Amino acid sequence: MQFRPETYRLPDLPMQPFVDSEEIWEYLNSTLSTPEKVRNIISKSLDKNRLNLEETAILINANDKESIEYIKRGARELKKKIYGNRIVIFAPLYIGNKCSNNCTYCGFRASNKGQVRKTLTNDELVKEVEALEENGQKRLILVYGEHAQYNPRFIADTVRKVYSVEKGNGKIRRININAAPLEIDGFRIVKEAGIGTYQIFQETYDREAYKTYHLRGRKADFNYRLTALDRAQEAGIDDVGIGALIGLYDWRFEVMGLVRHTNHLEACYNVGPHTISFPRIKDASMLQMGDRYFASDEDFTRLVAILRLAVPYTGMILTAREPARLRNELIQYGVSQIDGGTKVELGSYVSSEQNHDLNRGQFRINDNRSLNEIIDELLAQDMLPSFCTACYRLGRTGEHFMEFSVPGFIKRFCTPNAILTLAEYLVDYAPERTAKEGWKVIEKNMDSLSESMQKEVRHRIVKIKEGERDLYF
Repeated sequence: MQFRPETYRLPDLPMQPFVDSEEIWEYLNSTLSTPEKVRNIISKSLDKNRLNLEETAILINANDKESIEYIKRGARELKKKIYGNRIVIFAPLYIGNKCSNNCTYCGFRASNKGQVRKTLTNDELVKEVEALEENGQKRLILVYGEHAQYNPRFIADTVRKVYSVEKGNGKIRRININAAPLEIDGFRIVKEAGIGTYQIFQETYDREAYKTYHLRGRKADFNYRLTALDRAQEAGIDDVGIGALIGLYDWRFEVMGLVRHTNHLEACYNVGPHTISFPRIKDASMLQMGDRYFASDEDFTRLVAILRLAVPYTGMILTAREPARLRNELIQYGVSQIDGGTKVELGSYVSSEQNHDLNRGQFRINDNRSLNEIIDELLAQDMLPSFCTACYRLGRTGEHFMEFSVPGFIKRFCTPNAILTLAEYLVDYAPERTAKEGWKVIEKNMDSLSESMQKEVRHRIVKIKEGERDLYF
């Protein structure tokens, strides 16, 4: 898959800064949006083509009711076309909250003396993973504070430890990482441990805004963070996740920054991000933020729909920072991955309680549903919960993933694999009521498969009921 090069004032060169704030604002301030332009751009997106900055700005600047509704409908149609009704589920697991940075929006900030600092021991880590496996989780993202203790060797060791834990039929099959930027050699060490996606959020793509929030530590270096995923690519990690923290700066600018980051990765490495995240600022211990850049639910919904249209092939993650009501709505407009049964306090999965102690977690979550409650609600919406990890394990990553996902072939693999992972969950973990509804949804989704694929999927479901696990295409 070859991506069309685009021309910007800052050229796309490996490991060189590429965001020009003035250029982005010129697009936003000078681009005229009309309903006709919006319709034409959405038609391009529905053909599974990524949008450029000018086209993205036209969607952002569409403020009339007709255009906004058309954007939402287009995003809904595109998501269904590429992903079907599949929703991938994962859980975050916080490994340690020591941090040398001093970010004003984060409970882990170094100056926060009230934060209870903790790093999971190996025994504690095993117990946390066992608790997650007993709930049916198969995909984790390990989260680390940005601290010297959490070096590449430490990250790699914890990844290997998590992969080694098996409880009953439970086993973690994919581990993604959210941690500090590394040097190329460090990324290589982590890659050798068998990670999936390495996720680093730029937080805000505006250089001046970035300075006001990041007061000390390595994270204060805007360029070093901006080029972090270039170094990951140079190290051979071709599955990377980008993100912006909505509420630090104008959400319109951040959408443009995420698209600009996407086309930088395409231009330099011929592969875009595997995922895009867009968490909103939430309560945190010692939070020092105004509400100048707060994005309303209405704006947030537009943001999600626009990103789905702008980057059709990329997975979009919506976290438990958002309430259940809004999450249920936004999965219709482009979100393809959500976390379930989330706990952000260190060592909290072994407990049946959510203590919501801001001095033990990074921020407050607003969706406290258990994993099974989330699955129940997804099934009620005829969504297909998925714990699939097949692409990574079959080498469908990076450019290979682009070959499958950009043309829309992803549904060919993901629907059957989602059915099989859901079948595992229904057999191993689901209460009777959930299982009853889950098998109904599986039957509905069988209708979308070819006759030969249906036959093969049904054959594998029989094997699952007989005790086999981890069957995938």
